[in-house]
This record gives sequence, C-alpha cells and structure tokens, in this order.
Amino acid sequence: MLVEDPHRTTRERPVGHPTLTRADREALLGFMVGMRTFEERGVALYKQGRTPGSFYDGHGQEAIPVGAAFAMGPDDVICSPLIRDLGAHLVRGTDLTEIIRHHLGRDNRLSRGREGNVHFGDPAKGIVAMVSMLPDMFVVAVGMAMAFRLRGERRVALTFFGDGATSPGAWHEAMNFAGLRKEPVVIVCENNGLAYSTPTSAQFAVSPADRAAAYGMPGVVVDGNDVEAMFAATHAARERALRGDGPTLIEARTMRMHGHGSHDDARYVDPAVLDAWRERDPIATYAARLQGDGVDVDALRAAVLDRLDAAVDAALATPLPDPASATDGLFATEEPGPLGRGDAPWSGFAGPGDAGGPGRPAGAGDAGTGR
Repeated sequence: MLVEDPHRTTRERPVGHPTLTRADREALLGFMVGMRTFEERGVALYKQGRTPGSFYDGHGQEAIPVGAAFAMGPDDVICSPLIRDLGAHLVRGTDLTEIIRHHLGRDNRLSRGREGNVHFGDPAKGIVAMVSMLPDMFVVAVGMAMAFRLRGERRVALTFFGDGATSPGAWHEAMNFAGLRKEPVVIVCENNGLAYSTPTSAQFAVSPADRAAAYGMPGVVVDGNDVEAMFAATHAARERALRGDGPTLIEARTMRMHGHGSHDDARYVDPAVLDAWRERDPIATYAARLQGDGVDVDALRAAVLDRLDAAVDAALATPLPDPASATDGLFATEEPGPLGRGDAPWSGFAGPGDAGGPGRPAGAGDAGTGR
C-alpha cells in the first residue's frame, strides 16, 4: 500500500518548468472539477439503474489524466484513457453530452449505443479506445509511435495503465521495444496502490519507475495528486520524445479512493490509508491554492455544474439506438480514416512554431466542459 511516504513528490525533477498562466491553472482546475462532478453524477445514475453495467470513477486521481493530457499537442494521440482517465477526454475536447450518452447506452457518435461503460474513444480528437486486457493498449501506443518515427512526424503517443498492468508479459515486451527503438511514446503508470484488491506489496518487488532503466529509458516518480507536477513531467517527457531520445516512464503515485467500480465497496482497504490520502485531495488542495491567488473557485464550480446539468438532460432525452441496427459495423468493410486533432488548451501551444501546431488558449470560460 502507498502509505509509507504519502508526501513524497518527485525523485527526478523534470528538466525545465513550462510556464502556466492563470488561465491555464483555472483550466486545469476546471477539468479536474468537471471529471469529478461528472463521475459523481455517473455513480448516482448507476444507483438509479440508468447506467448499464457498472460505473468506474477516478475519485482522487483527477490530477493524473488532466495534467498529462494538458501537456500534449493537438497532433499527438492518446492511446488510451482508461477507467479513471475521464479528464483526458475532457482536455482533448470530447463532447460531454456524447460521453454521458455513451455511459447511458443512448445513441451517440462515440459508440452508437453499443456500449455503456468504459470502452470508448474519440478518433476525431486523436483518442484511441481502450480494451480491458491491460496493458494491451500500451503495445498499440508503441506501434503508433513507431509509425510517427518512421514517417518522420513530430508527434507523440501518450498511454496510461495501472500498477497491476506492469506484471503481464505485454508490458515488458512493449517496454523493451520502445526503449530499444527509442519510440516517441510517453508512458504513464497510475500507481494507485491496488490492482483491484491486490496491494502493490503483493504485486512486485521493484517499482515500475525503477524497472525503466533496464529497458533503456528514464523512470520518473511524480506526485500523482499534483496536477502541475504531472503536467511538467509529461511536458518534459514529450520534449524528450520529440528530440528523438525515446520514451519516458512516469510513475504517478496516488491512491484509489473508491472501490474498483461502483459494485465494489473496497472493504479490503484500511480506512487509515484513505484518511491519509484524503488530506491530499488533488482538487481541494489545488482549489485552495488558486483561491489564494484570487480565482473565484465557487463560480468555476457552479459553471461546471450548470454545463453538466444541461448535458445530462440532453443525454437523458436521447433515445436508445434502434435494435435493428445492432449488427451495423460488426465487420470492418473499409479502411479507417486518420485520427483527428485534439484540443490542446495549454497556452504554450497558442503561439507559432510549436511542434504540434497551434492550439487554442485555455480559459475559465470553457474549463471542464469537454466541448
């Protein structure tokens, strides 16, 4: 369990700290609040019987997907956000109403109602959908990074997985290939202390970051509850990949504050562990910091809630897909189209000359909307 040093931050500071404006910081908070607010509503909809299957939330882990995705350029790809990475979808600009429609099993452009759970992506925003067999998407991300390198494209693939996913063979194969070939991939391990109910102490003897050197890449330990630390580490890893120096493994240390899913009461977790990590809640601590800098946090939360309410109402008013279309798209009949460009809200992408191309500056007005 991750209780031996809950205040540890980074073992290796990222080189160069990119500048974050006040608008950037408001956007980071907005995306984290948006993720938590949506997931709290999702749990409620699940308990009302409106969500098919289970519902998975990332309460306490919002800083990881938001901080990492915020550092990516518009032409980079995310392969792929997992069950606790909703914030990455919001940062990249996937429409919030479409995400809610997907979870409710309603007709939508992401899955056409074929799914009501975590398996969705948004190719139009450069997001590849996940599969449950982790870390298989890490292998796909390495393949995409290899394609970028072979084509001479200045693009990077970002991939997420949990601590438990570092045990299967696919993880070691992908690490070996990526390190050997110096593929432009940023590897984020969300070490939340538990692989379902198995603590890290029963999973491995050597931490994921310490194993990175054996595969020819740096391993960086980051405070996964610090959104700016996640942004800085991912930014440094992306810059390293664009220079042709290969991958970086970022081990983001955090704690899973809820069960594996809404069906799991997590009674196997020591309450003292949760209490220790609750004091370091990524949203509460960051909100307090920004409030001290003059940000109207209450107004930001209210704006996010208003947008969520409107999105939920629109999703609930959307019909279920036509059962007659159940077999549509069952087989691939044509070549897939290219991945689109995602939103890149960091202000550093707004100017000319960025490797990833121009993005839009972030602002409190669209923080956390996912639109």
